[in-house]
Amino acid sequence: MKSYNIAVIGGDGTGPEVVREAVKVLNAAAGKFGLKLSYTHYDFGGERYLRTNEVLPDSAVEELRKFPAILLGAIGHPEVKPGILEKGILLRLRFELEQYINLRPVKLYDQRFCPLKDKKPQDIDFVVVRENNEGLYTGSGGFVFKGTPNEIAVQESVNTRRGVERCLRFAFETTRKRNKAKKLTLSGKTNVLTYAFDLWERAFHEIGKKEFPEIQRDYAHVDATTMWFVKNPEWFDVIVTDNMFGDIITDLGAMIQGGMGIAAGGNINPQGASMFEPIGGSAPKYTGQGVINPLAAICAGQMMLDFLGETAAAQAIENAVIKVTREKIKSLAAGKMGYSTSQVGDMVAAELTSD
Repeated sequence: MKSYNIAVIGGDGTGPEVVREAVKVLNAAAGKFGLKLSYTHYDFGGERYLRTNEVLPDSAVEELRKFPAILLGAIGHPEVKPGILEKGILLRLRFELEQYINLRPVKLYDQRFCPLKDKKPQDIDFVVVRENNEGLYTGSGGFVFKGTPNEIAVQESVNTRRGVERCLRFAFETTRKRNKAKKLTLSGKTNVLTYAFDLWERAFHEIGKKEFPEIQRDYAHVDATTMWFVKNPEWFDVIVTDNMFGDIITDLGAMIQGGMGIAAGGNINPQGASMFEPIGGSAPKYTGQGVINPLAAICAGQMMLDFLGETAAAQAIENAVIKVTREKIKSLAAGKMGYSTSQVGDMVAAELTSD
């Protein structure tokens, strides 16, 4: 029996509620496919910070590094100033654990929930590969004359050849593995960001031509990318982009696949500890009401199993989510599903083990 030790960070707001349902479904999958999943729970988040004034203990990163995967609920507390938890937990873990890929599948399960006219599941099925350790998120820059009328704020985008190449290779390999349209689109802004995206574009074509000749290479400005997401999402197979652009376009991707209630993502270190999460926030106003949609967290668990190589179990979870979404759920929005948070988790687990 294969066994995996998983770190679990419930986090803030409704995070612990959706993680509970994800673990419920993971356990159902483990039982069906002969896996042993052991969980170690951590209380990192706003409540701990307010209690101890400590965002992340110094020992936490090294401890989490020992796990193959981390399941995260949500980070964000209304009583903590924005940026403290996000930088101190999310960005720190992404950077120090070298989770240099942010992987976001954008897949429509039910056309009822798509805001785009006449778009069906076969039209919205692509993946965004976002560079996750560089760009504007490194914190490079600073202030001059802060607090004066002459104040200057500089925020620099850092792009290294090493960081760009490893992200591009992951994207090419993802395109090859999907084996669908075999098209990789670089989304950037070569006409304005003439240094950063000159590096991205040159590396994109050099790697593609030499190492992945069977993959069609495509380019779209990021503003055009957002237009095509809305008008012709069927054009995309895999998209690769930098940290900031990836952050923006994946939220639009979440909306066209039905909303934050169904959108999951992975922070990937292909050779190390990777972290999987629903991409929505902590939704503190819904805490404890049992109305939040757990499907995104369940899909994050599905992504985690796929990353661990348990592809059959991962596919079974996705199939169960698709069936429940199409046949049972009235809406993907919190409080409108027609079922409670735990009932949705129960339905997915039951569907998973029904055959």
